[in-house]
Amino acid sequence: MIKHVVMWKFKENTEKEMDEFLKGLKSLENQIEQIKSMQVGKNIDNDEYDAILIAEFDSVEDMNIYKKDPRHVKVSNMCKEIRIKRTAFDFEE
Repeated sequence: MIKHVVMWKFKENTEKEMDEFLKGLKSLENQIEQIKSMQVGKNIDNDEYDAILIAEFDSVEDMNIYKKDPRHVKVSNMCKEIRIKRTAFDFEE
């Protein structure tokens, strides 16, 4: 099992756009079959990052299919417009 963890910090005054991005991201769980599970949430206790994604895939190949899927690319592009910082970490469990 591959875990894909991504955290973002967004520009100030982009709460509406952030909510739209996170909603779009979460909707991919039911659209892209390679996603085994997905958690998306807003940070409630820290200013360093605003939101997180934790997704699970059966393999690195499945994760790469997800990353290149046009539906993911479209949602990812929404994020690129409003983020100021991003970090990602992938590991095998």
